[in-house]
Amino acid sequence: MSTFDLSSRTVLVTGATSGIGYEAARQLAERGATVLVHGRTAEDALSATDKLVAVAGIDAAQLCGFSADFTRLEEVETMARRVVVEHPHLDVLVNNAATAAPERHTLTADGNEIALQVNFLAHYLLTCLLEPALTSEPGGRVVNVSSSLHRTASIQWSDPQRTRRYSRLAAYAQSQLALTVFAADPRVTAVSVHPGVCETELLPLYANSGEPAAEGAAHVVRLCDPATEIVNGAYYDRDQRMEPAPAATDDRTVKRLTKLADQLVGQHA
Repeated sequence: MSTFDLSSRTVLVTGATSGIGYEAARQLAERGATVLVHGRTAEDALSATDKLVAVAGIDAAQLCGFSADFTRLEEVETMARRVVVEHPHLDVLVNNAATAAPERHTLTADGNEIALQVNFLAHYLLTCLLEPALTSEPGGRVVNVSSSLHRTASIQWSDPQRTRRYSRLAAYAQSQLALTVFAADPRVTAVSVHPGVCETELLPLYANSGEPAAEGAAHVVRLCDPATEIVNGAYYDRDQRMEPAPAATDDRTVKRLTKLADQLVGQHA
């Protein structure tokens, strides 16, 4: 993979304290980008930035920690406001934070199924609130770290919280399909990418072994490079552009999802 210079770019990576998010933050910073490192808590974000400086040799001036617990939409809103004030021009938002849905049906304080909220709704809200910064100049883009499991999913329109029939895998897959569909939203230019099956906390959902997180991160970072031309709503499997599940490019589904997401984050948007 050729190295490209990102020294004038500012990139926010959610879930940047471990796995693919941490590796993506490292690779972006190594290429000169200013990286906004998101963690669930301020302590998590600080320990990740400290590690990037101490272990990866990143210049501390290129890093800025942000925190929000994605199970609390209020915290997402607070973080977005801070980003817009401190970084009114944001080049790339990498929506990477994810949780494996728990064995038992779990609702957040906001009343949403936890995987739906952490993996999709929080990113939906964050992207909408960061739209002014992402579109302040041409070329702003969003990279959604999705999953090939989105192909197995359906969005349960009548029961998105899956209160009637809950399966851990179906809930996770639904959240990934929603994230993939959201890439086709016309408000900002966005793509989604399946980074491959990697050695991260989500690995048990897929397989027993996977590639190093750094390899998955490289596919994400490539899409952050302005030299990589992207089409809104495109889906990549690692470095290959592929057709996503049919629902992901269907205009009606995109509109329906926007309406649903607006309702579910409504009190915060």
